[in-house]
Amino acid sequence: MKFALKVVAVSALMAVSGISLAQKGETVKIAFMDPLSGPFANVGQNQLKSWQFVADRFSGAGNPAGVKFEVVGFDNKGSPQESLNTLKAAIDQGFRYVTQGNGSGAGLAILDAVAKHNERNPGKEVIYLNYAAVDPSMTNEKCDYWHFRLDADTTMKMEALTTFMKDQPKVKNVYLLNQNYSHGQQVARYFKEGMARKRPDVKIVGEDLHPIGQVKDFAPYVAKIKQSGADSIVTGNWGADLTLFVKALNDAGLKLPMYTYYSGVTGTPTALAAGGEGEVYVIAYGHANHTGELGKMGADFFKKFDDDYYTYATYNGIQLLGAAMAKAKSTNPVAVAKAMEGLSVKSFAGEVTMRASDHQLQQSMFVTKWQKAKKGEYSVEKTGYTFVPIKQMDPYVASTPTSCQMKRPSGG
Repeated sequence: MKFALKVVAVSALMAVSGISLAQKGETVKIAFMDPLSGPFANVGQNQLKSWQFVADRFSGAGNPAGVKFEVVGFDNKGSPQESLNTLKAAIDQGFRYVTQGNGSGAGLAILDAVAKHNERNPGKEVIYLNYAAVDPSMTNEKCDYWHFRLDADTTMKMEALTTFMKDQPKVKNVYLLNQNYSHGQQVARYFKEGMARKRPDVKIVGEDLHPIGQVKDFAPYVAKIKQSGADSIVTGNWGADLTLFVKALNDAGLKLPMYTYYSGVTGTPTALAAGGEGEVYVIAYGHANHTGELGKMGADFFKKFDDDYYTYATYNGIQLLGAAMAKAKSTNPVAVAKAMEGLSVKSFAGEVTMRASDHQLQQSMFVTKWQKAKKGEYSVEKTGYTFVPIKQMDPYVASTPTSCQMKRPSGG
């Protein structure tokens, strides 16, 4: 009788607190929200497959909580307003975990909406896993307890990139070409700030911000770059906006060292290959030639989808969720969010840590260079070329301070 009363009491307590213990075999559904149509659809489709592939690979016995992960795609068309619609639809369908990455405008809309939803709906909280929206404000002045960033933000990538570029004596006259929204504006801003500190002799000989996803011909921009006398290009462009820019450079026969964030993203390697070998660099938290588990995953992904696996934040995201759920002994977002703060897991490039102060993942960074693939190296998009790592930087090198004043829920 006493035992029965104890069970009833514990059950009642769990019901009141909204905490459910993680059960082996329980399904955790994640809503993926990114462009699955429009100019950036090829990127969104690849990344949805990446999330689903990793979720399937590490379901059940593949994670310490023993849960099954399921990822379902929602097309937000890259729009902040559509993101709000897809978020509402996902919440209405019972999703408690959402992920998004393509576009900080959409990301900020989701961050704000999730915060408001959680405040108004205790017991139905949602966690937002940000795998690629890199606006620094999301982990600074606009930080929120329910948002966790898996990618390195613009300041971190630029801190690492300028640390590399300061030691390149050929870099003297730089042209900045970026998309005209928060990410592109910040790439330009933080490049100027970083180089002013590290190489004040470097000149900015030209700068353009162009409409995102709208330019079909970059020839006029390439003509301006040629005329400027630039010896290097820095761009944070991604997707079609980088692919078409590379095509215009090829058409003009302009071969300048180019420092980028997203040259490995769908479509751009094929455009680079059309121009042959060139001095193209990428700053990122991973690269195409990892060995071990990630190398095997890349090979298996290609075999399954005839496509490249390059969004490694999907790996870290599922690893963190599994570890946090095991630590919390629960799949409830309230318990998982608390468990994820300060959590460290072994990743493909050493240990990564979800910094508690702002929920920004701290991780190693790599500079890679575009060149012909040698035997045993991964042929990106079947081009015969690859991105070879030439420098690895420990997490502290790219780590940047945060102004986040995290407001935690009571008991958080």
